[in-house]
Amino acid sequence: MMATAAASGSPPIPSEVAPQTRSGGALRKIDRALGIIIAVPTAVLVIVEVFVLLGGVASRYVFHHPIIWSDELASTLFLWLAMLGSAIALHRSEHMRMTALVGMLSPPMRATLDVVAIVAGLSFLLLILPSAYDFAADELPVTTPAMEISDAWRATALPVGFAVMTAVGVVRLLAVGNWRHVMGALIVTAVMVGGLCLQQPTLENLGNLNLLIFFVGIVACLVFAGVPIAFAFGLATFGYQALTTQTPIVVVVGRIEEGISNLILLSVPLFVFLGLLIEMTGMARAMINFLASLLAHVRGGLSYVLIGAMYLVSGISGSKAADMAAIAPALFPEMKARGSKPGELVALLSATGAQTETIPPSLVLITIGSVTGVSIAALFTGGLLPGIVVGAILCVVVWRRNRSEDLSHVSRASMREIGRTFVIALPAIALPFIIRGAVIEGVATATEVSTIGIAYAALAGLLIYRRFDWQRIYPMLVETAALSGAILLIIGAATGMAWSLTQSGFSRDLARAMAGLPGGVPTFLLVSIAAFVVLGSVLEGIPAVVLFGPLLFPIARQVGVHEVHYAMVIILAMGVGLFAPPFGVGYYAACAISKVHPDEGLKPIAGYIVALLIGLLLVAFVPWISIGFL
Repeated sequence: MMATAAASGSPPIPSEVAPQTRSGGALRKIDRALGIIIAVPTAVLVIVEVFVLLGGVASRYVFHHPIIWSDELASTLFLWLAMLGSAIALHRSEHMRMTALVGMLSPPMRATLDVVAIVAGLSFLLLILPSAYDFAADELPVTTPAMEISDAWRATALPVGFAVMTAVGVVRLLAVGNWRHVMGALIVTAVMVGGLCLQQPTLENLGNLNLLIFFVGIVACLVFAGVPIAFAFGLATFGYQALTTQTPIVVVVGRIEEGISNLILLSVPLFVFLGLLIEMTGMARAMINFLASLLAHVRGGLSYVLIGAMYLVSGISGSKAADMAAIAPALFPEMKARGSKPGELVALLSATGAQTETIPPSLVLITIGSVTGVSIAALFTGGLLPGIVVGAILCVVVWRRNRSEDLSHVSRASMREIGRTFVIALPAIALPFIIRGAVIEGVATATEVSTIGIAYAALAGLLIYRRFDWQRIYPMLVETAALSGAILLIIGAATGMAWSLTQSGFSRDLARAMAGLPGGVPTFLLVSIAAFVVLGSVLEGIPAVVLFGPLLFPIARQVGVHEVHYAMVIILAMGVGLFAPPFGVGYYAACAISKVHPDEGLKPIAGYIVALLIGLLLVAFVPWISIGFL
């Protein structure tokens, strides 16, 4: 599966690299202290970002006197939050990585590849750190327009963040008990780097064949070996630029910074924190209880509740795993009591994960808007109906599989009980619609509306649901920073890779090839679906979008496909790949949340995958579903 930020707190050094020497205790103390030093200021940054943006919204809409420097300050703090959050993710071993193949290997081989992942990450950090320092130094003379301070205050986040991650990586490497693994990983890395350096004269004459070597061959080897995706992208881009072009690496650092610091992406940590608030305050459970009162008495009723609940909460947390974790524990015990098999449950949970990928305020939608220039308000509007259409097709599968369910022991909820659960759930149900409506109607941007949602959820938890555990706030802030940092570092690295592909002329070649496909729009859509199903299973949604979105969206416009329609098609295609076994990493996340062995869901999920593909094709060839309400 793909490891992501999923737990609060700061776990100790992973067991695979746990110290086996007398210095192990000292290393653990250093590791723990390093985690605290990183986590505390980053948690404070999340809080400050919320208040800065909420203050900007209030000054503009309530007091009609906008604070002109609020966005600039938020942007500066955001880059620091992203870089320190990446360091937290590294410290917690929560950077996104493909471990499906690694997990099939023997324990000694897995341990070796874990060390290789550490060494590969360290290699990238050590290679990029000098250029990151040069980039920050170049920003010293630049003065920001609103606050009138040196832009180096913002740019310094890059070298500091990379330096902190380097320190974390060194501690991890020193903590490895088996030095044979360390030496083996160092030798393998040195041989690969040295071999590529020796071949530099040859590589310089290969032209665009280098794209296959670095961005297909090397990236694939690193990703499938379990190296975190961000570092795999970064190493491939660094190697390509350093060995085959004359471009200074400081330019690549600039592209990484550009990818991370897009102000639209500031909504990523804010929506992550909002999702955690919804779970903590009991708002998610209130929604589920209301849907269950309506449907629990019909055959397959709780399966319909699962589909509806995932639709309501999806996209708000910023993590599909978090969406599933908010819903599954509340529903699965009762579903099992009614006779549902564990494999069926995890299969449906995975299918709903894929179905709800287009539901706003999905971070994939926000990412597409940031890297392609497509209106986020239009994407939010276009994403609602495709999720309903695919969900309806999943409901058909549920109906067929539950026609013989025994409901003799299930009583129908009274109108009074339904009304009571509705009143309790109403503030929670209203939140997703407030968020989506505010963006669609232009009341607030996607970034600003997330702070409104946070304030709303906090007040609802304190005043209405009376569930607000203050002790959980700090772990939630750290978890927010870790997940956001992991996502944003991938976006930065993928932006650098996408820029390299564009500079090479690959985008023009790809445009000509895609535009020249026989069959026009239908063929283009089918090829895109096939490509993004594969990309979704390997890279997950956000990295694939950042890497290929800027290349393919102009081609879609050229062949006559509406950009919002195309966005829905590729997002659903990536969702199918993400949750389809054996390589779909989202499927394994669903298994982990459900505590079900992956083998149990393989047979039941087949029917749901077919339903998802039917829904995907329907959305692809009926554009009105995506753009009918624009």
